[in-house]
Amino acid sequence: MTNLLEVNKLNISFYKNNIEKQIIKNISFQLQQNEIVAVVGESGSGKSISSLALMGLLPKRISKITSGSILFEDHDLVALSEKEFQSVRGNEIAMIFQEPMSSLNPSMRCGKQVEEILKQHCDLSRLELKTEVLNLFDKVKLPNPKRIYDAYPHEISGGQKQRVMIAMAISCQPKLLIADEPTTALDVTVQKDILELLKSIQSDTKMSVLFISHDLSLVSELANRVLVMYKGEIVEQGTTTAIFNAPKHNYTKALIAARPSTDFRLKQLPTISDFMTNSVKTSIISEADRKLNHKSLYQQQPLLEIIDVEKTYITNTGWFSKDLEFKAVNGVSFKVYPGETIGLVGESGCGKSTLGNAILQLDKATSGQILYKGNNIVNLKRSEMRALRKDIQIIFQDPFASLNPRLTIGNAIIEPMQVHKIGTSNKQRKESVLELLEKVGLDASAFDRYPHEFSGGQRQRVGIARTIALEPKLIVCDESVSALDISVQAQVLNLLNTLKTQFGFTYIFISHDLAVVKYMADQLLVMNKGKIEEIGDADHIYASPKQEYTKKLIHAIPKGL
Repeated sequence: MTNLLEVNKLNISFYKNNIEKQIIKNISFQLQQNEIVAVVGESGSGKSISSLALMGLLPKRISKITSGSILFEDHDLVALSEKEFQSVRGNEIAMIFQEPMSSLNPSMRCGKQVEEILKQHCDLSRLELKTEVLNLFDKVKLPNPKRIYDAYPHEISGGQKQRVMIAMAISCQPKLLIADEPTTALDVTVQKDILELLKSIQSDTKMSVLFISHDLSLVSELANRVLVMYKGEIVEQGTTTAIFNAPKHNYTKALIAARPSTDFRLKQLPTISDFMTNSVKTSIISEADRKLNHKSLYQQQPLLEIIDVEKTYITNTGWFSKDLEFKAVNGVSFKVYPGETIGLVGESGCGKSTLGNAILQLDKATSGQILYKGNNIVNLKRSEMRALRKDIQIIFQDPFASLNPRLTIGNAIIEPMQVHKIGTSNKQRKESVLELLEKVGLDASAFDRYPHEFSGGQRQRVGIARTIALEPKLIVCDESVSALDISVQAQVLNLLNTLKTQFGFTYIFISHDLAVVKYMADQLLVMNKGKIEEIGDADHIYASPKQEYTKKLIHAIPKGL
């Protein structure tokens, strides 16, 4: 089989203040016609930079290819001018970007955005353009293509936006499709649908696919071969079966092991540093250990009791029309015990975050009771609410958006401590914050640095430090690891469990990632369309789910080989 793409000894450098930093180091690989190759590695490993080089999209003034070649059908892309690249980009080589909302123009209807690509590379009339776009929307299995054609990006779901991006990418029938983390932060079921769609399109069109991801389990279901990148180098490459069944490099072994297993429960997930320093220790929590722990947990009085809680949103449709009601949370009841982790799972729109916000009193429940330590907190006075804020805290999904970019990390953590009168002086508070930073795996230098100076995983640790500084009893973790690399995710999950043991925290862990929830949770609560579909011991539900919806969610989890 002939090579469609051949990358030879490619080196890429970035420049800042006239200082050169080599990012991509001497990488070489091939992609054959009608083949799917996955590139895996953490953020910063060089996966996306390599793909931008293939598209001729490296930032011009601060980066350049210092040596090497990129042969596409025996033509060296490195030698092409920007004008020459325009006829290749979108036509011969297309790309699906990681974040569809930031890739789509919010002021243009979805259909018109796809038409723009076709206008650039195809000679079609206005009617033919619309017909072709509707055909593409049908091909990527978008429901009601005519509605999506006229819809703006904010009017459709995340999965639908990603399908519009795929339609755009395949519109000119490219020979090579680059998919850069196309399923990150999507529900497991939507992720499975997108993967199956890519497989189906690839099978029909025979195009080659370069699939970029940090999740090895995910790529095992799609790719023929895998390239593993670490610190700008390809440290291992081979068939998917070989990489999974007999990984050679410690980094590859770490990526495979860092994903929580759905078959057994480890006390601590192994991390990259464990493998790189040959200090991996695996200890499994037995069924007997869990039973003993649960016996003491459930003999206590509940810390939180949710009784028939509902949250209804009302949409005003006009003067002469009846208002529309939508029940985001519908008659939900459950109990949370001190020291317990309850997992709350379901697809986007199922009501799990709305329920979390109702518990936090960020969005008041329409009806029902929320009892905290036996007291109904639904209609508290402002002064009572402020006292409660200290006890019930949240760790957000996006730590960067929840931190003030103008405040140093130290001040961001001290500020809520001052509000809730924790500590007697700022000197004492600073000492407490320095201890907390150490507990969450950051050093003292973090105190005087700003949020933009940290990686995603480090910012999440800052968010955790700020939460635990208030010494809360109950913490709601709302998708708090969903955007992190597998290995960073493992570190944060280990940290949350360690802190739970040290401080006696109780967690409500909200996530669409069922493998992560199973690792964390004592009890599992499955939500669907605002209602509880299934509730019970997390291990028992995974082993034998009763409801079809739960079976569908579990079946969608990437299992690896």
